[in-house]
Amino acid sequence: MPALWIAHVTVTDDDAYGKYAALAGPAIAKHGGHFIARGGRYVQLEGKDRPRNVVAKFPSVEAAEGCYHSPEYQEALSHAQGASERELLIVETDE
Repeated sequence: MPALWIAHVTVTDDDAYGKYAALAGPAIAKHGGHFIARGGRYVQLEGKDRPRNVVAKFPSVEAAEGCYHSPEYQEALSHAQGASERELLIVETDE
């Protein structure tokens, strides 16, 4: 079943996070993911407000998790650490 990778982010260092974004996109695509929302308009109804919200769709939970643990994504993530505060989760869809 398909899965969504959902990230809620507050960027604290634009330059370093830009390096993350440049590397993360290709890593996500390599693992079958594609973006369906990236930093667009949002309405915060509950919980901690994070001004950047990203949703990518993957073929499966395993593909999304494999992407996260891949060397390519871990390299990208090294630029986001210290440059952002984030929550990231993977959820299986009903589709």
